[in-house]
This record gives sequence, C-alpha cells and structure tokens, in this order.
Amino acid sequence: MTVALSLAIVVGVLALATVLGLLLRSRTGRARVVLSGVSDETTVGDLADREAFGTAATLLQFSTPTCARCPATARQLDAVAASKSTTMAHGTARVRRLEIDLAERPELARRFDVMQTPTVLLVDGTQTVRARFGGPPRQPELIAALDAVLTEEHP
Repeated sequence: MTVALSLAIVVGVLALATVLGLLLRSRTGRARVVLSGVSDETTVGDLADREAFGTAATLLQFSTPTCARCPATARQLDAVAASKSTTMAHGTARVRRLEIDLAERPELARRFDVMQTPTVLLVDGTQTVRARFGGPPRQPELIAALDAVLTEEHP
C-alpha cells in the first residue's frame, strides 16, 4: 500500500466520521412525535404512582448517574414545568418532571428504546407518550410540544 493510498483512506474515514457526527448532532434534542397507538412503549402509568405525574402533562427524564448533561436537563425541565403549571387542590401540579434512573431500572432502556441519556418523554394527562427527545431538549421545540399537549387538554 502506498503512502498516498493510506493517506486517502485516513482522510475518507475522517470525512465519514465528521458527516456522521454532524448528522447525530443535528438530531439531538429535537422532538420526535409519537403517533403509534397505546402500547407498552407509549404508556408510562406503571412507572410511578399516579401522584408523581402531572394532571395535564409530565416531562419524563431517563438518566444515569454518569450522565454529564442530565443535571442541566433536569433544571431546564423543572423550569419549563414550573412556567407551564399551576398547582391545583391537594398540591397536584398540571405539569411535572419525573426522573427515572436507568441504572436502577435497566429494563426500561430496552422498553423505551433509550439509546442515550438524557432521553425525555413528553407524556400527556392519560400517561401516553406524545413526543420524545434524544439528548437535552431544544427549548423552543420542548415548549411547542408541551403547548400542543396542554392546548389539546383545554382547547
């Protein structure tokens, strides 16, 4: 193998890795609407007590102890939930954040196809997944998806 051919292979591999990295980065944090019917992959009612969920929507965050971006995502989700929620009687909030540690419940990674942490699911009042975000959600997309769920609840 010549030096020129070896150099061409290295440049080709680097170019391919760059393109794949840019593609993955462009998809991180984007909302993906869940359109399928009710199934184990689209309902989350069995993950926590009913009181842990918001009455209108829940921002369900899957995280791990080693996730560097999870604490900042938790703060972002808490702020969005607080801005969109009003506390009702008995301390029940319309919008809440619920965090699940995949290190404690690894079977959920397969069930919900979690490939990275944080992964955030937007769940409506019936505990059905309406959207998912791989990576930290992009703020405008998160708010738009949450507003759509809240508008459907009270048109």
